[in-house]
Amino acid sequence: MVDKVKVKERESTLEELREVNDDLRLPSVPEKVSFPIDVVTPEARTQTPAVGQRASRPDGRMHGLGQTKYIDDMSFPGMIYAKIKRAGVAKARIKKIDLSEAEKMPGVMATLIGSEIPVNSFGPSYQDQPIIADKLIYHAGDPVAAVAATTEQLAADALEKIKIEYEQLEPIFDPIEAMKESAPEVHPGQGNIYSSKIIQKGDVDKGFKDSYRTYENTFSTQMVEHVPMEPHASIAEWDANGRVIIHSSLGRITLGRADIARTLDMPINRIRVVATVVGGNFGGKNEITTEPILALLSRKTGRPVKGIYTREDEFMSSTTRHPFIMDYKTGVSEEGKIISRKVRLVCDGGAYCSWSETTLGKACILSAGPYNIENLYVEAYAVYTNKTMTGAMRGFGAPQVCFAYESHMDDIARDLDIDPLQIRRINAFHEGSASPTGQVLQSVVVKDSLDVAADRFGWEEWQK
Repeated sequence: MVDKVKVKERESTLEELREVNDDLRLPSVPEKVSFPIDVVTPEARTQTPAVGQRASRPDGRMHGLGQTKYIDDMSFPGMIYAKIKRAGVAKARIKKIDLSEAEKMPGVMATLIGSEIPVNSFGPSYQDQPIIADKLIYHAGDPVAAVAATTEQLAADALEKIKIEYEQLEPIFDPIEAMKESAPEVHPGQGNIYSSKIIQKGDVDKGFKDSYRTYENTFSTQMVEHVPMEPHASIAEWDANGRVIIHSSLGRITLGRADIARTLDMPINRIRVVATVVGGNFGGKNEITTEPILALLSRKTGRPVKGIYTREDEFMSSTTRHPFIMDYKTGVSEEGKIISRKVRLVCDGGAYCSWSETTLGKACILSAGPYNIENLYVEAYAVYTNKTMTGAMRGFGAPQVCFAYESHMDDIARDLDIDPLQIRRINAFHEGSASPTGQVLQSVVVKDSLDVAADRFGWEEWQK
């Protein structure tokens, strides 16, 4: 009896070993299993359950107590300070830069000019912007030289000692004039129109012929500065292994890191960008500003270098919201239904492209408004001028065109003696509407939102 039990135990053990061996023989990569992919579309207004709920910011306590550390609150042993001299002229050729008087000043540790930048160009779309202007000035805020000194005041005083000789060139400030073939080129050898978009849907000319009335108007918006409470700020230092560490208020550090690597002509893995608490961004800190300058000054001096924009630097040299000139022509029925719309957008990109190409595309797509329009033609252009460069700002072209098409709708409603709310109800997107580019829209609640807002405002009573 005992022997039979032992035999069974031995057989069981052998079976387990066989299973283990079989498992070890299995391929290291499991077989691919196809899972059904069902796209689940949430019901309208249930996609954001957090709306209306109390939420605590993890950093709220530190902000409230005034204990948050921004770059201006940071310091490192032996740290010195950088200041940047701006061109002050809209367009010119640099004939001579004399740094000798600045370099003789007590406390001045290093100077830097454009010819010392390893790769003196950068940009998120086109690399058309110099870190420090070398030969040509494209707008008044262009950096022309930098100084590092033991105090901020000494660095600022040293800027006054830098002598620069310019040959003035003819600038261009009006984007409409800049589009003409006879206009002076902002970037020599390149046309001033550097990006264009077209959207076409239906037959706009036939639509205008079939319309009860046609309305035309031109709208324009101005340049807008972000004015964050914390200006652009960075600190750069090098470690003993030849790697640069940059503490920066950049909002998009991965893009910034790539640009820094390119301008310094270094492998990206030898550059570390530390994101600090950002005291306001709004899109204005989406690209590098002084980071390569501080890195090169730090390498020259062997010390950490801090650089913080003054408010004047912010207005002269940082990116702004794009000014737009927008021509609208709309044909409508007697009831106020839009039959046809033609739009022409001219985006004043300033001296450099920055994010203008992206902004132009978004503005072009959104320029028709949230309305069903069967016949549509939109043309859009981004243009160089010798003005402060434009770049990312909340909305990326949407606020400008929204101002235009909603003002246009009000004008049409007034002339046709139609309630401004009603003309929007007649034309607004609904579930399954197609955007100007053919995208079929889902979870569309434009009309519902208008009705709720009108009800809470008391629109019907106010109209009486």
